[in-house]
Amino acid sequence: MKIALAQLNYHIGNFELNTKLIIEAIEKAKLQKADIVIFSELSVCGYPPQDLLEQKEFIFDCKKSADKIVEVCDEIAAVIGLPTINESPKGKKLFNSAYFIYDKKIQTIHHKTLLPTYDIFDEYRYFESNTDFALANYKNQKIAITICEDLWHDQPVENSFAKNKLYRDSPLERLKKLNPDFVINISASPFSYTQEEVRKNVLADNAKKYNLPIFYVNQVGAQTELIFDGGSQIVNSEGNSIKSLKYFEEDFLIFDLDELELPASEKSELNMQKPEIQYIAKIHDALVLGIKDYFAKMNFKSATLGLSGGIDSAVTLVLAVKALGKENLRVLLMPSKYSSDHSIKDAIDLAKNLGIKYDVINIEEIVSKFELSLNELFKECESDLTEENIQARIRGTLLMALSNKFGNILLNTSNKSEAAVGYGTLYGDMNGGLSVLGDVYKTDVFRLAEFINIENEIIPINTIEKPPSAELRPDQKDSDSLPDYDILDDVLYNYIEMKKSYKEIIEQGFDSDLVKRIIKMVNNNEYKRFQTPPILRISSKAFGMGRRMPLVAMY
Repeated sequence: MKIALAQLNYHIGNFELNTKLIIEAIEKAKLQKADIVIFSELSVCGYPPQDLLEQKEFIFDCKKSADKIVEVCDEIAAVIGLPTINESPKGKKLFNSAYFIYDKKIQTIHHKTLLPTYDIFDEYRYFESNTDFALANYKNQKIAITICEDLWHDQPVENSFAKNKLYRDSPLERLKKLNPDFVINISASPFSYTQEEVRKNVLADNAKKYNLPIFYVNQVGAQTELIFDGGSQIVNSEGNSIKSLKYFEEDFLIFDLDELELPASEKSELNMQKPEIQYIAKIHDALVLGIKDYFAKMNFKSATLGLSGGIDSAVTLVLAVKALGKENLRVLLMPSKYSSDHSIKDAIDLAKNLGIKYDVINIEEIVSKFELSLNELFKECESDLTEENIQARIRGTLLMALSNKFGNILLNTSNKSEAAVGYGTLYGDMNGGLSVLGDVYKTDVFRLAEFINIENEIIPINTIEKPPSAELRPDQKDSDSLPDYDILDDVLYNYIEMKKSYKEIIEQGFDSDLVKRIIKMVNNNEYKRFQTPPILRISSKAFGMGRRMPLVAMY
């Protein structure tokens, strides 16, 4: 039997496009004499559809699209994902389902059993859990069809407070009793820089435990914050990855069941790199894909940002150029009396290196007019953050003016370290339609810059080597207000990603007063993060939909 894996980039709610992609892949599989072609979780409607699932017409449109796909499955079978209606009078209205189609008929329907409701996932909000287990029978093969989380019943946990096992039962344990020949898992597994290794282990552990080969198909592409990296693969019953599809791009593979006992595939070029380069390369590719798909799926074309000569705006610009093309970027340089000559030169050099259009607006006169207007009101007050924030808000206003006039979507350049501790100005440098680096710690921003320059100096070396500064007051440095980023990011990672307490963090050797101060900054600035643009997610715990904290809590 020949099995095709179709790793595609879907668009939520774009039924015409999704149906076209699926049918084209089916026809391609037919031409290559495949017996079955597999698509990813909720492929018909795109994942995650969120509250669109509460609209009756949306569900009916899913069914109409699926009916069109059924009609082209004559001499070939297909597995597609879509929401289906729960006909029982009890439980949620929908199932997260897979159709097994053949001979222009829906032969069997398989529902998802384990519904993730943690971090970015909220599936129990919409779906009923499966309780009936059956196989699909096709060409003398018995097939166990599972959906994403159904293989994650025994997943690892990242902090000691969580349970060792999130679920009471294993769907594959139930299906194994029916003696399947192999497993299909249709998935929508989003990227994080720790996810690839965990995912490979989950697939390998299931394959070995149940002595069954697994055909795993993930989607690729970005859906707002979530970036899906693909990496679909075939794992034999010994837990060896026999074939892997590409990461961060669409791919298609035909595989013969007779090849399951062949040696595991060669390691990819990415996996041959040093661990730190590999880790940064993945983040780089994910962010480029995230920008590219956000613009394409929102029908945006061009972007802008404030180019300061600093490392955050430099890295954001390079990523945007790779995603959108240099012809679709136009940036503003907005020096003030506190901007160093070197920062201005670095910004201009980078723009020229990339071949993009840039404009310079000196904000010194605008700032002076603001200060003059506020003189009477502030006459008995010392200069403080207020004056610094005015500069940031002037820059934000100018950038939004350019965005409005020419249609260039403003990219936010704040990093995760700054966002965590509130080192940013609402309605100023926190403006934007998309936050590119909002899930990237400052230490990783430096690593990204070095990775970008690995072959040629694109980002001026001074931008990387000089002490970070907002340049809002004389001789200002980030270290005036914040701990060194190496220390800050380590504490933040333990508190945010690892969910460790103050006590657990200081037990690792950190200064207790420093940890207390950092945690207080994180907690006190939740209201700011609540007002940020969508943040491209590359970690296991990003700000936004994956980390939900009360704004008015006192803890």
